[in-house]
Amino acid sequence: MTNDEMIICPKCGCDGCYKTLVNETKDNYFCWGCGFQTNDLMKEGEFDFTAFEETMPELYKDVKYVDQEGRVWYPISINLPDKGTVFLNGTSAEDTKWSAIKVVSLTEEEKQEPKYKGLAYKSDAKSLQHFGDDFIEACDYIGIFEK
Repeated sequence: MTNDEMIICPKCGCDGCYKTLVNETKDNYFCWGCGFQTNDLMKEGEFDFTAFEETMPELYKDVKYVDQEGRVWYPISINLPDKGTVFLNGTSAEDTKWSAIKVVSLTEEEKQEPKYKGLAYKSDAKSLQHFGDDFIEACDYIGIFEK
């Protein structure tokens, strides 16, 4: 049972929106163009957004988008422990940019520190880059598309 397909994004209009099955009647949506996601369960009046947004950054709440079907879209954050993190960054809904930070391998000494217990990488603050509206470039920067 699969209905994975690329569709036109209801938020940004690009043709890079990946639609995949949640169950027999509901789908997930993730757009590679704008970096926003939703699903058919996240509809206004049908979902507890108060609880969902409780730990969400204020910026993510400020930029959420409601499409014609009533689905609420939020920016995604991608965190790959061996590559880095892609996230929406900014000071307000009018001042946002996609940002990415790479990781570096921990030294043998760092691996002994309690805060790094069980980890092999840490974020490299010097690698932070900003990509404006270009979500896909932020993903490419940390190596998401590398084999």
